[in-house]
Amino acid sequence: QVQLVESGGGLVQAGGSLRLSCVASGSIFRLNAMNWYRQTPEKQRELVATITSIGYTYYADSVKGRFTISRDNAKSTVYLQMNSLKPEDTAVYYCNTKQIIDYWGQGTQVTVSS
Repeated sequence: QVQLVESGGGLVQAGGSLRLSCVASGSIFRLNAMNWYRQTPEKQRELVATITSIGYTYYADSVKGRFTISRDNAKSTVYLQMNSLKPEDTAVYYCNTKQIIDYWGQGTQVTVSS
């Protein structure tokens, strides 16, 4: 059983920064690709960033150059550093990994005020 627990969300002004964390348990973390998704009531859940087991990264065009995904295998933790935040980044952010099936965290709210 894989468990993912996110933290680090909050309210920030446009142009500000936040760092999200996701701690994984119950899995061989170092072998898993880890993802950050986000969702608003108006949109489907969208992939924001991915980091593979060997550190390759992918970013959605909307966050490229502003967000950075990283991982610490010793701590079984994946991070999402979010800089130059915009109001359109407001969403619930979810940590995700796949180990036969998809596992999701509970989500953390990020609100960016203009």
